[in-house]
Amino acid sequence: MTKSVLLAVFASLAIAACGSGTDDATAPGTAAKQPWADFVATVVDDYYRQNPESGSDAGLHQYDGQMSDMSAAGLEAYASWIESVLVEAATYTDVEDIEAFERDYLSSSLGGRLFWLRDSGFPTKNPLFYAEAIGISVFIDREYAPLDQRLKAYIQYIEQVPGLLAQMKANLEPPLPAPYVEMGYLVLGGMVEYLGTTVPEVFAPVDDEQLQRQFSAANSAAIDAIQQSVDWLEGLKATATNDYALGEERFLKMLRTGQGVDITLADLKAAGQKDLDRNLETLHEICAGFAPGQSTVDCVRKVQNRKPPEGAVGGARRQLPMLRKFVVDNNIASIPGTEDALVDEAPPHRRFNFAYINIPGPFEHGLPSTYFIAPPDPSWSDEDQRAYVMGEASLLAVSVHEVWPGHFLQYLHSNRTQNNVGRHFGTYTFSEGWAHYTEQMMVDAGLGAGDPEVHIGQLLNALRRNVRYMSAIGLHTEGMTVEESQAMFQEKAFVDYGNAVQQAYRGTYDPGYLNYTLGKLMINKLREDWTAGRGGREAWGKFHDQFLSYGVPPIPLIREQMLGADYEGDTALLPN
Repeated sequence: MTKSVLLAVFASLAIAACGSGTDDATAPGTAAKQPWADFVATVVDDYYRQNPESGSDAGLHQYDGQMSDMSAAGLEAYASWIESVLVEAATYTDVEDIEAFERDYLSSSLGGRLFWLRDSGFPTKNPLFYAEAIGISVFIDREYAPLDQRLKAYIQYIEQVPGLLAQMKANLEPPLPAPYVEMGYLVLGGMVEYLGTTVPEVFAPVDDEQLQRQFSAANSAAIDAIQQSVDWLEGLKATATNDYALGEERFLKMLRTGQGVDITLADLKAAGQKDLDRNLETLHEICAGFAPGQSTVDCVRKVQNRKPPEGAVGGARRQLPMLRKFVVDNNIASIPGTEDALVDEAPPHRRFNFAYINIPGPFEHGLPSTYFIAPPDPSWSDEDQRAYVMGEASLLAVSVHEVWPGHFLQYLHSNRTQNNVGRHFGTYTFSEGWAHYTEQMMVDAGLGAGDPEVHIGQLLNALRRNVRYMSAIGLHTEGMTVEESQAMFQEKAFVDYGNAVQQAYRGTYDPGYLNYTLGKLMINKLREDWTAGRGGREAWGKFHDQFLSYGVPPIPLIREQMLGADYEGDTALLPN
C-alpha cells in the first residue's frame, strides 16, 4: 500500500512521508486562483514532489531514488505547505457536486497529515516516524523495471539513509516513550538483517561489476548507519518513559481532522463496548454448540490448533482462489482489471504485525500485489511460536481482509476512481474499516456455508479489532498501561502471548487502530440505511460498488453522497 493511504500495518497509521522544503513546491495560493481541477492537479504534483517515496510507490518512477527531507526545517516546510493548501481549498466555496466532494476529501486527508506533523509529537518523540519513512520495498518487491534499473535507483536512495538517520537523531528529544524506543529498535534491527541478507540476494543476478561495487559500498554504509541507530536506541532504553498518551483532546482531534468523525469520547467508547459485548456473546453461543461442555477458551484453542497443514503462507495461497470465486458467484462486488495477488513471507523489518498487503499504485499497470504474512519471532518459546501461527479459520478471515474482497479489491476500485483526489489520498477508517467490514459481511453472505469454525475464526478477528478499539481509548485517554492492554487482548480476544504483546505495543504508537472497528460500524450503518427500500440483501453488490467508487475518503462524506436527498443533515454515523 502507498504511504499516502498507509497500510499497511504501521499498516494502518495516517502518517505521510514528509516534505522536501525545496523552493520549487510553491503553495497553490501564490498564483491567480485556478479552476478546481487545475488546483487539484497542482496539489497532487506538489505532494508527490515533496513525498518522492509516495510518488515511486504510486508508480511515478521519475521519483525513484529521491528521499524526503526529514530535517526539522523540511518537516516545518511541509506542514506550512499543507496549511497553505487548506486555506486555498477553503476559498472554493462555489464548487458543487463531485468538486465539492473532492474539496472536502482533500481537506480532510491533508488535515490528518497536518495533525501527525503538528499535534502528535511524533517528529520529536517517535523513531518509527523516521524508520518507516525509509521506502526501499518498491525497488525490491515490485518488478516494474529491469533489475539493473531498480538497483541503480536503490543505490541512489540507500546512499541517503545515513543522512536521514542523522536527521532522526537531531530531531528526537529524549527521553522518549519506552514503546516507541522498543519498536524503533526492533524495526531498524530487522532492517539491518534485511539489508545484509535478503537485499544482496535480490540484486545478485545483476551482471555489472561496477554497479555491484557501488551497491556493496552504499548498502554497507547504510547498514552501518542503521546499526549505529539501533545501538543509539538501545542506550535510550534506560531513560525511556511511559509518556505516549495523546490525551482526550488530541485523540478526538485525530478522529475529527483526519477521519471526519466528530463524536464525544463517551459515545465513541459506548459504541465500541457494545460491539465487543455483542461479538463475545455470539462467540459464547457458537462455542456452546461447536464444543459442548467445554469452556470458550477451550473452544477457541480447538479452532486455533487446527493449523494450515502447509503453513500460513501456503494456506493463504490455497484460500485466495476460493475467496475470489465466492465474491463473483455471490455478487459481492465487481472486480475491475486482471491484477492478481501473491502471498509471501514478510521481510524481517516488516514483522510487527501478522499480515499486510503491498499493492502497486494507480500509475502501475499489470503488476501483482503481495500479501505478506509474518512468521513468529524465533526468540519466543516453541509453544509461543506455534500459538502465533493462526488457525485455518482465523487465517481465512485474514485472507478476506487483505485480499478478497478486502484491501486488494478496494484498491482495484480506488486506483480507477474518477475523482482525482481519490487516486492519491486515503483515510484510515475507510481502508481498514472496509477490510474489516468484509470479514463479517462474507460470513453473513454465506462464506463457510454455516460452518461454525469459519464463524468462530471471523469472530476472533473481530474481537481482536474490538480490543484494539478499547485499548486505543484506554491507552491514550484513560491511563491504561501496556500490560493492561495486553491482558485485555488475551482475556477478551483470546489471543496468544506473542500477538497480545504486539497488539498492546502497537496501540501506543498507532492510536488510530480503533479505526478498524469504527470504520466497520460506520459502513454497517450506511449499508443499512442505503439498502432500505433498495432491495435489502439483494442490493449489497450495488451498495459495495458505489461505496468503493469514491476512492478512500472519510466515510461521513460518502454517507452524504450516497444518501443524497435522504441524508437531510443526518449525522448518525454509528448503529444504535
